[in-house]
Parts: sequence; structure tokens; C-alpha cells
Amino acid sequence: MTARIREFLKRRVDEGPCLVVDLDVVRDNYNSFAKALPDSKVFYAIKANPAPEILKLLVELGACFDVASVGETEAVLAAGATPDRISYGNPIKKESEIAAAYRLGVTLFAFDCEAEAEKIARAAPGSRVICRIHCDNAGADWPLSRKFGCEPAYAADILEFAHRQGLVPHGISFHVGSQQNNVAAWDRALASTAAIFRTCAERGINLSMVNLGGGFPAKYIRKTPKLESYGKAIFRSLRKHFGNAIPNTIIEPGRGLVGNAGMIEAEVVLIARRTREDEVRWVYLDIGKFHGLAETIDESIRYPIKTPKDRDEMAPCIVAGPTCDSVDVLYEKTPYPLPVSLAIGDKVLIEAAGAYTATYSSVGFNGFPPLRQYVI
Repeated sequence: MTARIREFLKRRVDEGPCLVVDLDVVRDNYNSFAKALPDSKVFYAIKANPAPEILKLLVELGACFDVASVGETEAVLAAGATPDRISYGNPIKKESEIAAAYRLGVTLFAFDCEAEAEKIARAAPGSRVICRIHCDNAGADWPLSRKFGCEPAYAADILEFAHRQGLVPHGISFHVGSQQNNVAAWDRALASTAAIFRTCAERGINLSMVNLGGGFPAKYIRKTPKLESYGKAIFRSLRKHFGNAIPNTIIEPGRGLVGNAGMIEAEVVLIARRTREDEVRWVYLDIGKFHGLAETIDESIRYPIKTPKDRDEMAPCIVAGPTCDSVDVLYEKTPYPLPVSLAIGDKVLIEAAGAYTATYSSVGFNGFPPLRQYVI
């Protein structure tokens, strides 16, 4: 917890669970990315946390932005960014959405199939396009499915098709999986990317950019490599597969930029045992899967949970949210160690919660209000 967050929580009026994000940490994280990958432009994946204050800060720092909708595009422009700093990275778009973004000045779009290229050609003629390829997500705590990305062997054909439609083939993108713990995870994807560059060149299509995606981890419970290690590994792979002709690169950190900048304060609502002999308690919080902790699905993301009694004896607990839905259980497969002395009404702090929490919070399931967010 930063001193600024600690002071804010002391002063705030308790109105239920809340997320507090410290902009100083976001600034430090941005500078760390710029240092670790100095030759790559940072395109913040704003889906992680689109708070206007965060967007405004990143605009001032010189960041670019990865958007997935017209709404996100409008939010970035409202924060002061110009359209040339926006990549529409979602390969699944309505034609009307492409047209709306194009009218706003966006001319860089992702796609992964011929049908999407046809839509872009009609709605945003002459735009630059990036072909997304599928890649291995081994090592990621939150792997991405085959929902996105063509097979690498098909990419050159799709790019050539886009070229015939009047679009400008600009590059290749991929994503190695969110919360990627393997610094070498980019190597195989870059090998595929370099092969696509060569095939396209043979067909008279010169690509110039590689979107390295996200995957850079936030600091949860599991120890992760330092950001510098990722930067060095990625550069080694670029040199290995592209030699001296390294293309322009961009990165799309979301979690890595804002994850550790935020903390949720929540409250223990109930502590229960299911039998008299049961050694594992159920600890219910006033926040759950439907209030921003959706990434606890399959216990993929394991948030650090702190209490004022962490020096007391600890025992495994099942942690759950307050709603009437039976899937609203955060940690059961691997029970979470919490103090034996923990009591109803105690506050708990959920750390590294700045990414994919406020935006995942439901509008009002069971009548509970969305997660409040304060950016300081």
C-alpha cells in the first residue's frame, strides 16, 4: 500500500468496498516500460482501467492507446490524445463501429480474417491493418483462447487479400497471454512473425511493424521476473529472428501498467463453518466475482489479501462474495490462509487490484452497486 492510498482510506467515508488507484504508481510503471523496452512505443490497453484520470496522465506522458470499441476511442480522444496515437486492436468489429472510428480519425485497425478485411476496406478505405496471429500462451496465468488470431501460416494470404482490397498491410500482432510468467514466451511468436514478414516481402508486401501485445505481469502473490528481464529477452528474440532489420515495435501493457497501482478495501460480512468439525472456514466479503473480482475464475489470478491481524495464527479459508449466486466463490480449490482471529466487520485489503476490476464490476447484480473507484 502506498502512503497516499493509506491516507486516503483513513479519511474516506465508508460506503462499501472501493478501489483506490495511485497515479504516482502508474507514472512510475510507465517510465519503467519506457526504460525496459526503449525502442517500443507503449500503447496502453485501456480495457484494464479506462479511468479518465489514468488516460489523461498517460496522454501527458506520451503514451499511445489500444482500444477495443468506439466508446474507448471516444474516451481516449476526450483525454487529449490525437487519433494517430490510437490502435483499434479488437479484430471483431461491426462495420458501423469501424466507420465511426474512422470518422473520428482512426486509421490503424487489427484484423484476423478476410471478412474483417472486407469490412475495414468498405468502412475505412486506405487504412493500415495489422494481422493478428494465434500463438502459444504457455506460462500465462490468464491464457487467451483461440477466439482471436489466425494461424501464422494463413497470415500472409490474409494480408495479401487486404492489400488487394486497397488497405495498407502494416504488420503483425499477437498476445502471449495475460500475466505471462515466462520471459521467453515471445520467442516462438516472433519466429512465426519473421517468417510472415519474409513471405509477404516475396509477394511485394513490405510490413513494417510488430505489435508485441501485452502479457507483462502485475505483482500478485506469485513471484514474477523483473520487467528488465522481459525487455532483454524480447530484444534477443528480435535480433535472433530479424537480424539487423528489426521492425518498429509496440507493446500493449494493461495489467502491467495499472495492476499494482490499485488496492481494494473490503469488509468481512460473515465467517461460517459448515460442520462443527470443519477446519476450513468460509469467509464472505462484501465484494466478489460480480463486483470486480471476475479474474478469480478458476482461481487464475490470486490477489494478495491483507488484514490488520496478519501476525496472528493463520488457517486455510474458503473466500467468497456476498451474492446469491453459487459461482460467487473466489478461492476454494486452493483455500486462502487468513488469520484465525479474523472477525465479522474486519477490513481486508486486496492488493494489485488496479486492472480488470472496476471495468468487470456489474451494474447492479443482486442490487449491489458497482465497485466505487477513486483515482488519487
